[in-house]
Amino acid sequence: MSSGELFQDVGKQVSGMQRAAEPLPVTIDTTTPTTDGAPDSKDADEDVRIGDEIESLCMNCEENGITRLLLTKIPYFREVIIMSFYCPHCHFKNSEVQSAGEIQERGCKSTLKLRVPGDFARQVVKSDSCVARFEELELEIPAGRGQLSNVEGLLRMTVEDLEFGQPSRRSLQPRIFEKLEVVIEKAKGMLEGKAFPFTFSIDDPAGNSFVEPPLDNNDGSWSRSEYNRTPAQNEMLSLRADDEKAPSNVQAQMVPQIPGAPGEALEDAEIVADEIYSFPASCPGCAKPCSTHMKMVDIPHFKQVVIMSTACEHCGYKSNEVKTGGAVPDKGRRITLKVQDAEDLSRDILKSESCVLICPELKLHVEPGTLGGRFTTVEGILSQVRNDLKSQIFHGVGKEDSTAHGGDSAESESKAKWVAFFADLDAGISGEKPFTMILQDPLASSYVQSLFAPDPDPQIATEDYERTEEEKEDLGLADIKTEGYEPDE
Repeated sequence: MSSGELFQDVGKQVSGMQRAAEPLPVTIDTTTPTTDGAPDSKDADEDVRIGDEIESLCMNCEENGITRLLLTKIPYFREVIIMSFYCPHCHFKNSEVQSAGEIQERGCKSTLKLRVPGDFARQVVKSDSCVARFEELELEIPAGRGQLSNVEGLLRMTVEDLEFGQPSRRSLQPRIFEKLEVVIEKAKGMLEGKAFPFTFSIDDPAGNSFVEPPLDNNDGSWSRSEYNRTPAQNEMLSLRADDEKAPSNVQAQMVPQIPGAPGEALEDAEIVADEIYSFPASCPGCAKPCSTHMKMVDIPHFKQVVIMSTACEHCGYKSNEVKTGGAVPDKGRRITLKVQDAEDLSRDILKSESCVLICPELKLHVEPGTLGGRFTTVEGILSQVRNDLKSQIFHGVGKEDSTAHGGDSAESESKAKWVAFFADLDAGISGEKPFTMILQDPLASSYVQSLFAPDPDPQIATEDYERTEEEKEDLGLADIKTEGYEPDE
């Protein structure tokens, strides 16, 4: 049985149950009934049942209760298992959500800046390995049971948990009581809409958590990025045993050496351009030993960049990234390209990790770190953005399927806006719709190919600008002190 047959949308399952519950037309059969043709009432019940029930032990009273399981799809996300337990003896109840998919190749981090009360309704899937944070409160919800809720629901549940036991803390632990009261009051102020804007974030090493993106993200209030897991995170997810080590022969083969200089260590020699170097690494997907390849490339009329590629022969994981080097410039750089035809779509483009990509006509705004460093073409980077968004918004369908939708429980207005957004994006990728691409990089490490180099390109405008305080803070430049740091004598 395919996953599509197992994980159906809730609305489809309920509508099927309603159709099965409709009264059938009454017919009179004068023949003698036989057991051979009698319908099986048990099979009929299974056809209309939208969940599974199993008897399980209640951890509160140690009597038997009922656990209900529902396999369903989350719009803009993927398949999950919703579990609900109820004990008829002590009336204890509990609910939980778990990802029905596999652990993703990379961890994920999503950030949502709440600006208006409507942002409280953003759906949140928090897996059992996810850590959620309300940044302004300095409040962290640790990894534990999985939850399917929204931002408001998570905050209310957290406030209720903090309030539990406060009367006894007042007399037994007065200092802790006072500190918790401050946090509770701030949280209640957030729920009442008195503390906008504030930031909510989730960090999941398994990559199975999710915050619903807003339909119009022009202000950059939502961002999502992926990262390679650390060995400790792989161990937490049981992806690698404690005693598992890379074979000695593999380690010996992967020691980086300078071509033409046998035995010379990499850190003691100069890296040669256009030469490929290999380094030992651990696969983010399966945690087994693999190799990372590095090559330094000179981009004409720009600078040297490092292209890095990782491929795992065990699980098939592949990734590539571009790193830029050099000193931090005094100012950031904003590059504006007017894309008018297919020739412009084939221009080379380097988008660094710190770069913001904006296409106003396509209503596209890509925050720093979302795609990592990429060296590709204008068409290539837009295609990657489209495919990544479709995999998140319309998970489980083909990336090229223009008829895809986000599930029956997604709002019709939301579906229509996403369909229109992808239609504009497809028109830009195919060259049918002219648009403007803006690369704003506070480190001035991004690049767009000029077709008239070294002469000025009439379709490219380059502007240096002063970095904002927020950009300096994000890059850590506000804390750097290059002069006057010597101790006073």
